[in-house]
Amino acid sequence: MTQTIMNPQRLKQLLPMVTLLSIVPLWEILCRTLSIPDYLLPSPSRIINAFYEVDSARWLDHLWATLRVAVLGFGLSMLISFPLAVAMVCSRYMTKTLYPLLVIIQSTPVVAVAPLIIVIFGTGDAPRLTITCLITFFPLVVAMTTGMLETPSELIELSRSLRAGRRKEILQIRLPYATPHIFSGMKVAITLSIIGAVVAEFVAAEKGLGYFIQFSTSFFKVPQAFSSLIFLSAVSLALFKLVQWIQKRFFSWSLPKDQRV
Repeated sequence: MTQTIMNPQRLKQLLPMVTLLSIVPLWEILCRTLSIPDYLLPSPSRIINAFYEVDSARWLDHLWATLRVAVLGFGLSMLISFPLAVAMVCSRYMTKTLYPLLVIIQSTPVVAVAPLIIVIFGTGDAPRLTITCLITFFPLVVAMTTGMLETPSELIELSRSLRAGRRKEILQIRLPYATPHIFSGMKVAITLSIIGAVVAEFVAAEKGLGYFIQFSTSFFKVPQAFSSLIFLSAVSLALFKLVQWIQKRFFSWSLPKDQRV
């Protein structure tokens, strides 16, 4: 038991939790000692009470609205990113053509463009998926392209000497070498998908955790807004851990040796 507690790897895993658990009591003491009003900074106990004040069915309704847009937007980004990455890997002309456009799209603040997207696509799921996709696809394209370009040139030359087609070169040689990079991009993109869904809900939505935060703050129900924010962070962390688990479970060979266990 002592060896398990003193294990450096175990200590590294427990450090974030210990840090969080030490902040929460200080936060509670600060709010109670200084008598900070709930509409400025609610205490952790007040946030927990506010969470239970909302009906569980209502929470699930908002959660499903946000999660559905985030996951679908992420999936749409994956479908768009792969052919773009393949095009840039296979053609320098396509790289010179597409990459500046992708950088321009990524550099444009989505919050500023979101109202225009709502005007163009209406108020259904289409604008929310578009906003989520715009936020998430860039790290996926960069990760896929970088990973496939880092394939050893010797393997590419060998495949071409054996007259392997372009499709086999991509799927059987470049893609396996790009897998670690792809999962790195997926871990970034899956958390950005939650941000994209929330940004879309801020602009035009009637359901969702982002909408609930905006609704709560408009009526100065700040504890409810904080509880929704914590719930949102937990969902984002859960999606990140899901991608991490998929890599560890089905693509463990793409991880460093010390992370495969």
